Amino acid sequence: MACSASPKILEASEIGLTKMEIYIKLEKIWKGKGTYATVSKGRSKLTENLVALKGMCLEHREATPRTVIREVSLLKNLKHANIVTLHDIVHRDKFLTLVLNYVLKYLKQYTNDCENIMSMHNVKECLLCNLFTYQILHRLAYCHRRMVLHRDLKPQNHLISEKGDLKLADFGME
Repeated sequence: MACSASPKILEASEIGLTKMEIYIKLEKIWKGKGTYATVSKGRSKLTENLVALKGMCLEHREATPRTVIREVSLLKNLKHANIVTLHDIVHRDKFLTLVLNYVLKYLKQYTNDCENIMSMHNVKECLLCNLFTYQILHRLAYCHRRMVLHRDLKPQNHLISEKGDLKLADFGME
């Protein structure tokens, strides 16, 4: 039985692009400290949507690290509004790129930016904290019902979309 290609790959090949040529890197967003990934802001040539390109160098490894395998397998199976979406996987030579939702900022950046205005007397910020808390608990319940533990729930792994949705990222933690 032949494998069917996804519509996005077919569209790319129809217009003469290789899989990595579909995405344009715009700027580096984050470089991991001691980890294997660099995240860049990108744009899809097919949809014009912004994406996050999480690139991992596999050059000095004999096999794909289990953290990468874990993250990919979990993101393929976890479909939730408050979890980042894995749109595509691009593998070439000794480099692997995960194409994910693009988000505006990390929760850590947001709390640092709002440090001076956040107080219990600021109603807008209290409502936003309640919304974020609900979203965190809602997606954790979703993960736990599927027997998935994230194991690295720090503010840097909670991402805020332009709509104010809090998305959980980085499922590769050992």
